[in-house]
Amino acid sequence: MIGDWIDVGPLADIPPRGARTVPVEGGEEIAVFRTGDDAVYALVNRCPHKQGPLSQGIVHGHAVACPLHNWRISLSTGEALGEDEGCVPIIPARVDAGRVLLSRVGALAAALVG
Repeated sequence: MIGDWIDVGPLADIPPRGARTVPVEGGEEIAVFRTGDDAVYALVNRCPHKQGPLSQGIVHGHAVACPLHNWRISLSTGEALGEDEGCVPIIPARVDAGRVLLSRVGALAAALVG
């Protein structure tokens, strides 16, 4: 059902291996990532370490490196990789007819994180 999903724009607006941000009124900004193989993921836009803006990090495969201290975060689980520990809330995301959609429930939950 389309009411369960929020259209945040065309996939083409997100560069491959890049991100864009979506504001959440009263809550945490969401970072929407596009991998090199056109998979789409959404996370709360802050690293669990020093709250760095993950949307400004570099996407490698299906992970993003925090721009502050290079922590690698899994785009699919939100978990820190390697020796680092911590987790970022994820928001279910999908592409339909070239449009990026975020789970309405997930986006609302992200608002509560803030």
